Amino acid sequence: MTVQKKTGAAKTAPRNRAAKLTVARQAAFDVLLAVERGQSHSDDLLRGKAVNALSAPDRNLATALVLGVLRWQIQLDHQLQTLLAHPNARLDPEIRIALRLGAFQILHLDRIPARAAIDESVELAKQAGHRFASAMVNAVLRKLATAPTFHFSEESAAELALAQAHPAWMVERWAGFYGLEAAQAICRHGQSQPVLAVRLASPAVAAELSAAGIQLESGQLLTAARTVLAGDVTATGAFREGRVRLQDEGSQLVAELAAVNLNQDEQKILDACAAPGGKTLILAERNPEARIVSVETSASRLEQLRKRLAFLGERVECRQGDAAALTEETAFDLALADVPCSGTGTLGRNPEIRHRLRPEDLTRQAERQRAILQAALRAVHPGGCVVYSTCSLEPEENEQTVTQVLTENPNARLVSLAQRIEALPGEGILTPTGAERLRGSLTPDGCLRLLPGRFHTDGFFIALVERTA
Repeated sequence: MTVQKKTGAAKTAPRNRAAKLTVARQAAFDVLLAVERGQSHSDDLLRGKAVNALSAPDRNLATALVLGVLRWQIQLDHQLQTLLAHPNARLDPEIRIALRLGAFQILHLDRIPARAAIDESVELAKQAGHRFASAMVNAVLRKLATAPTFHFSEESAAELALAQAHPAWMVERWAGFYGLEAAQAICRHGQSQPVLAVRLASPAVAAELSAAGIQLESGQLLTAARTVLAGDVTATGAFREGRVRLQDEGSQLVAELAAVNLNQDEQKILDACAAPGGKTLILAERNPEARIVSVETSASRLEQLRKRLAFLGERVECRQGDAAALTEETAFDLALADVPCSGTGTLGRNPEIRHRLRPEDLTRQAERQRAILQAALRAVHPGGCVVYSTCSLEPEENEQTVTQVLTENPNARLVSLAQRIEALPGEGILTPTGAERLRGSLTPDGCLRLLPGRFHTDGFFIALVERTA
């Protein structure tokens, strides 16, 4: 059994008739409304000009409110619906957002009094042009603040879905594929703030960051990775100069596995879906003599990629193009196909995915992923390899995609990643326990699956495919 505790719920002083709306809550409301209307993604909006213009405390509060509401939205809506006079009534988007913001603060934020959460949600409804409905917002949130504590079970997939605010169809799939215990860990990971992982250009950077007041913890898997425990790493000179980069440790691992065993004199590497460029940088670091072609379909992301990789000079060619329509044949020793996917391994970082993704989307994603993997296989010479990866937990996008491509390509075979994992400790890339931990995440076919909750990483699937002729 799990219990959702309410904090500060009993103290609901009379409303302040002259409630003043804080800029943080207004910013959070605007972001959530844009996400609700499908106008943009929370990640883009939280890094946009409006939020960046806020003071650091207001920016932090706005971010916590947005991500918290999106993470708990399914459960919040369930609890709020039981308190409506007409539970099946269709609410305007502005009212839904005002109710969710108030409910999240009442139920999940210890330091915010219920009175303040209620007052400002009412004010948000008024300023959005819903003065009449603002009375309903006030009444519902007051009921919520004084209601008995809600209890949620996790004894079945359906109960777990509501307890951890995930779509039931997702949780039922994960429980079926990986077991209920693994599904519980995945969901809890999706409800927590992801660790802030960084990559250090050299061990000396760690001492520099420590001197700047940044508290770091060693990575679970990679020697170049660190977890930031305290401090703003983005305010340091090392970050501005590119000697420390924000990058999930699982994402770093994809590129590290791709870079193993490239000993040819003339190396040529394809990064088929390159933006934002973090994996390209690792490929370049590990293979200083290699020539790299980085392909990106979006013009705006390509421009950002070029700026980020410009210091590498002619070693890297950034090219706009569709990874599924590559025309070069047998030109590369290695191709990395980190394909666009549903992103279900990143729900802690991108919580709104759970609200917009539908089961039928997986089939559409898999079709494009197969096309990219096919193109990447054409692009490598016989004996060359493709590292295929996703940040998805769904078999349609992972092993089923690889299996279908292999069925259609008799001149390709799946290669176990075990040998590459064993090579990394000797090169000083994996931590002493890293290889042992990764061995336990290999599938029977030798692919690597990182499930959220097992490591401090997003969820990843990695496969190694060799072109044999």
